[in-house]
Amino acid sequence: MTLPEQGPLQLLAQPSYEAGEPEYVYVALANGEWHGSHLYPKTAEDSAHALAIVADAAQETVAERLWQAWPLCAEHDLGMHTRDVEGLLSWWCAGRRSEGGPGHICTAVGALGTFAAP
Repeated sequence: MTLPEQGPLQLLAQPSYEAGEPEYVYVALANGEWHGSHLYPKTAEDSAHALAIVADAAQETVAERLWQAWPLCAEHDLGMHTRDVEGLLSWWCAGRRSEGGPGHICTAVGALGTFAAP
């Protein structure tokens, strides 16, 4: 996923402070800045869980480093959150649609194009 004028988010590995321990991996902006805790190595054992953890870490990094919600629903200009929909991790928006109903699914996590500023 890219952000205007920021470039794509990336996974950034940093050496461990302890000998023999795996690197610490963070979700970072294109310039290498990150925020929050590192991703735990055992996260990779379950790909669906890993995707959710990476998506949450990406949101935290963008929110804390750029002071903006991300990703935004193009229809409502609201920040979206992850939600499991029939086994597929998706971006969910709390905005109501004209036909009513609470919230809606925008797209699968990993299927966003580029962030479009409102």
